[in-house]
Amino acid sequence: MQDVSTLVAQAREGRPRAVARLISLVEGASPQLREVMRTLAPLTGGAYVVGLTGSPGVGKSTSTSALVTAYRKQGKRVGVLAVDPSSPFSGGALLGDRVRMSEHASDPGVYIRSMATRGHLGGLAWAAPQAIRVLDAAGCDVILVETVGVGQSEVEIASQADTSVVLLAPGMGDGIQAAKAGILEIGDVYVVNKADRDGADATARELNHMLGLGESRAPGDWRPPIVKTVAARGEGIDEVLEALEKHRAWMEERGVLTERRLARASREVETIAVTTLRERIADLHGDRRLSALAERIVAGELDPYRAADELVSGVTESTSPSGV
Repeated sequence: MQDVSTLVAQAREGRPRAVARLISLVEGASPQLREVMRTLAPLTGGAYVVGLTGSPGVGKSTSTSALVTAYRKQGKRVGVLAVDPSSPFSGGALLGDRVRMSEHASDPGVYIRSMATRGHLGGLAWAAPQAIRVLDAAGCDVILVETVGVGQSEVEIASQADTSVVLLAPGMGDGIQAAKAGILEIGDVYVVNKADRDGADATARELNHMLGLGESRAPGDWRPPIVKTVAARGEGIDEVLEALEKHRAWMEERGVLTERRLARASREVETIAVTTLRERIADLHGDRRLSALAERIVAGELDPYRAADELVSGVTESTSPSGV
């Protein structure tokens, strides 16, 4: 068993091994997880969380690395959560992002962690919210969360980040993608990467056109900017940084940042509560209470919804408040 207070203190000092150990406790759903979260709670709330998402091949990892460089020039500590596909053999992350960001490996002001999706849909790892809390408490000024390559419906990053950046690239069918619902509706900032390729201007125009269709923004509402970059050469990254800072200032001025963080905390609590309840109900398989309810349903004495209500009521009543 690790001494959580010591690990947290070391993480606050910027020791990468302590941060790594805390995130490992999160990923492994350690019995110490509740203690970890309880200790971290008063230390969080200072980091700006930026999510980067987009289809495979648009240059998310390269763009993330370029943003790390830009933020480090400003003297900011940066945490990176790079969510990779799970290995079909080990279940771990395929560490492609670590390879692309190797230039930051020796920088004590940067912490990079690859996390496996482990089958979790939405482009993120299930433990991402708690891992973000660890990096926040460890003193990171900015946390960049890079999703696995996602499709149109995998938009979970929008619920985890303060600002969501959607990346596109020319020549990847983005003209059609821009006309579809899903991933292109969540962006606060849009980036057309690989802008040195043919078709970059057309991609930006099409995207701008689609963003203008059906808009119902009131005066003063945020209109997502479109920035063209060549991340591999660092071109356009300063403009992306400027767009991010403008969006953050706009959110702070109108209270949107607080609203987003409240909504994020609410979803996190709901997810933990539902997961806990599901685990407790799963423990009832083979239990006489579940069998008795099933018998009453088959006999026509009870409908499935009433049975579920009775089951949930029984599970919650049998659990003391200290165990919740």
